Order: sequence, then C-alpha cells, then structure tokens
Amino acid sequence: MTTPATPATLVTTPATPLPPAPSGGLPSADIIDVMARSPRLTEAERTLWNAFPAGETVELGPVPSGPDAAAGHNAPKDGDTWGPERTVRAEVITSLLLGAREAAPGSVAAVRLRGARITGSLAIIGGAVGHELDLKGCHLDEPVLLTGTTTRSVRLTDCALPGLNGGGMRVAGHLSLSGSTVTGTVRLARAQFESGLWLAGTRITADDVWALSAGSMVVESGATLRNADITGGVRLAGSRVNGDLNLEGAVLRNPGGRALSADDMVVEGAVHCTRGFTALGCLRLRGARVNGTFSFRGIVRSPDTPYALHASHMEVREFLLKPAEPVDGVVSLAYSRIGTLEDDPDTWPGRLRLNGLTYDRLRGSGVARRIDWAGRDPEGFRPQPYEQLAAWYLRDGNDVLARRAQLAKLRARRRTQGRGLRVWGRLLDITVGYGYRPWLAGVWFAVLLLAGTVSFALNPPRPLKPDEAPVFDPFAYSFDLLLPLPAFGQREMFDPAGWTQGLAYGLVIAGWILATALIAGAARVLRPQ
Repeated sequence: MTTPATPATLVTTPATPLPPAPSGGLPSADIIDVMARSPRLTEAERTLWNAFPAGETVELGPVPSGPDAAAGHNAPKDGDTWGPERTVRAEVITSLLLGAREAAPGSVAAVRLRGARITGSLAIIGGAVGHELDLKGCHLDEPVLLTGTTTRSVRLTDCALPGLNGGGMRVAGHLSLSGSTVTGTVRLARAQFESGLWLAGTRITADDVWALSAGSMVVESGATLRNADITGGVRLAGSRVNGDLNLEGAVLRNPGGRALSADDMVVEGAVHCTRGFTALGCLRLRGARVNGTFSFRGIVRSPDTPYALHASHMEVREFLLKPAEPVDGVVSLAYSRIGTLEDDPDTWPGRLRLNGLTYDRLRGSGVARRIDWAGRDPEGFRPQPYEQLAAWYLRDGNDVLARRAQLAKLRARRRTQGRGLRVWGRLLDITVGYGYRPWLAGVWFAVLLLAGTVSFALNPPRPLKPDEAPVFDPFAYSFDLLLPLPAFGQREMFDPAGWTQGLAYGLVIAGWILATALIAGAARVLRPQ
C-alpha cells in the first residue's frame, strides 16, 4: 500500500490539461507522452500513477469505516471543498484504466484510491477496460459514464457522486455502490454482471421517475439492496437474477407511484423483503417468476395507487406473505401460480384480488377465516377463489371443509342475485344447505312430523267414510301429509277442520319443498357454476 506520510505537495509547475481520453481501447500516444512527463501531474496524481502498475492502494485522506447506522452514512459530505492535495482529475483515472501504463511484473494493475476528490467526467463509453476500479470514500464532481463498456469489477463504495450511467455495460466481476450517496439516477438497463450487484446501504435520491433504472439487467450471481434507502422508483422489469435478490431493510420511497416495478423479473433463488423492508408506493411484480422462496415480512403503504401490492400472474415456488402490518391499499394475487402459500390472517388487507389464483398448498388459518379471505375482492363476488379453496381441501383429504367452502360460495353468490332468487336461495340454504347439508332436510322433516303428530292428536280430523275409515293415527297421518306420495293411506281417509286444515296444507307444501330441495341438491341442479 502506498500512503503519503504527509499531505501531497503540489509541484511548482501547474498541471496542464490532458488530451481527451478515448472512449475505448488503448490511450493515444499523446496521452502516454503527457503522462510519462510526471511534472505535469500533481503530487496526488503522480502517487496514483506510480501505484497503478502494482495495484497498490493510494490514500489521500481519512476514510470513515465501521458499521453504518444509515444508508450513505460514511459517504463524504464535504468532498467538494477538498484541496489539490486530495484531488485527482478523472482523465488520469480513465487513462490508466485504458492502458496508459502496463502492469508491473507479477502484479495485477488496478486503480485503488481512497479519500479523493475526482474532478471532471469519469467517462468510458463503449470501451474495453482490463483493470479494476476501486474507489472508497471519494467525492466525484460529475456522474460516472460507463455506457456500453466491458470492464472488470467496479467498486464505488462509501462515495458521493451525482449519478451513474452503466446502461449496457458488461462487468467481468461485480459492480458495488455499497454505502455510497448518489444524488441522481443510477442507470443499469441491459447491463450484465458476472459476480453480482451490490447496493447495500446505498442512498439514492433522484428527481427522475426512476432512481434505479435496471430493466432487462442480468446478474449471474446475487443482487443485494440490503439497507438501501432509495427516493424515486426502482425499475427491475425484465431483469434476471441467477441467485438471490436481497431487499432486507431496504426503504423504497415513491409515494403515488411505483416504488418497485419488476414486471416479468426472473429470480432463480430467493427474494427477501424482510427485516424492516418498506415500500412507500406501489410494489409491482406482475408476471415475475421466483424459483425459490419469496419472503415478504415488510411494509407496503400505497393507498393512492390502483394497487399497493400488484403480484398478479406470478409464478412462485413458496410465497411467505406475512407483512409487518396490513398492506395499506389493494393487493392482487390474481392469476398467479404458487406452490406453497403461507400468510397471516391478522395482516390480510381489506381489499384482496384472488380471482384466478392457484396454489398447491395453503397454510396459515382455519376454514372460517379462509372463507372470509376468499371473499375480499373489491369488485364483489368471484366464484373461483372459493372453488380453488374447496379444491385445496379436497386434495388435503378434508371433504367436510371442501363442502363448507362450496356452500360459502353459493351464499356469497346469493347476495348478488335478484329478490326472487335470493328468497329461493335462502329457502334452499335453510332446508338442505344447497345440497351440501342434506341432513337439514331430515331435521326439518322430524320437526314438522312432531308438530303434526301433536296437533292432530289433540284435534283429530273427521273420517270421510266412517264405516270404511281405519283407526286414526296422528303420526301416520302427519307422515302421509309430508310425503309427496302417501305411504299409510291416512291422508285420503280423513279431513281436517278448522285451523288444522291450514296445518295440513302447510305440511303438504313443506313436504314438496323438502323433496324438491333434496332431489335438486343431490343432482347439483341448483348449484350454479
């Protein structure tokens, strides 16, 4: 490590501007010639120039270290005031990265700089960089431009910079902005990273629609935004992460808009939205595919957008949907396919779209609360969530709970029908439970039979043909009235009088209703699909 013992002393000859660095390939002969004449470099630049061939670290000032209490905590706050002893021109760095000096024998050349102010534009557009860039605790006056560049690992940790554009870049390693403060947009659309993307503890604040724009990005390893604090939208639509996506403790702020837009994103590993994860704005994951476990134990607040959590048309092997508080806004899992869905009834949102959702396993609550869960669609009754719930109970071997789910579906449907159908549905529900509770018909039959037996025993009807009538039996007479087809021959031989006549007519009508309901329920004729 090369560290100046005392603050770098400026040379007496003022530093002259370097010829513009090319966007790619080897530097021009003019640049090499200028760089070779070290008096044209400042003391700080000469130190970096000499350290580069061996990949040694140059420290121009103190760099805070240790655990961060907040995102961007260690990034410099006053870097724009640092003097010449801590200042390096960006063109010096780009020239080194593009081959202005060769590596020392047996060494790996690299730019490793600590506590520096970098002036000018650090721009390599469409170039090929064979060396690592490692800046820590540095202040960059202008955005970093690496559009379309092929490079080794780029580390801008605990730095302060006004933005980064790495659209289409190819990194044979990783890109790290961990601990940095970025006061502009980070653009990584169509970028590719072999070893990962690290934005742990990064603070990004942008006035643009997107603070982090990384659509169609490919990360061959994991991507982490752990403890990041991002003001503005995060766009990961169409991106692919061949590992885990870690959002633990991240805070995404874009009220009234999309805090995260990840339509059609593919994550081969797990997604972690836990340990204080907060989204102030819509969390949109429509069409995303997660081949591992999607753990959501954070907070989403977006009451002023159409959806707070838009997770429709997703494919997830295991979805642990247990937010720290009920989601503030509409949640949609419509038409998603989930292997195992585990949630917490205490945090179910009041408005929940489940139409078209399918799952192989369901965990988290009993049937009564699940029936309430299936009926929270903000647009009203949807039969499919009840059907899916019943299908799950059948696969789980519980026919009784499956019938309860089907019965709940018919009761919910009844509330959407006209007055006549509601009355008829209520009658079917009371008598036979729409066919799912046929034992109710037996209960009603027994109650009516008892009432008829007692009533006709106290007020027996008169015989129509006294000479031919058998001995009156109130039980058999009531039984005959309740059956559509008489069994004991009592109904045709006796004629009730007074109020018992109305009772007899009522028993006949009730018998027909019970019989019709039983037949219809058994044949499922009255079960609308």
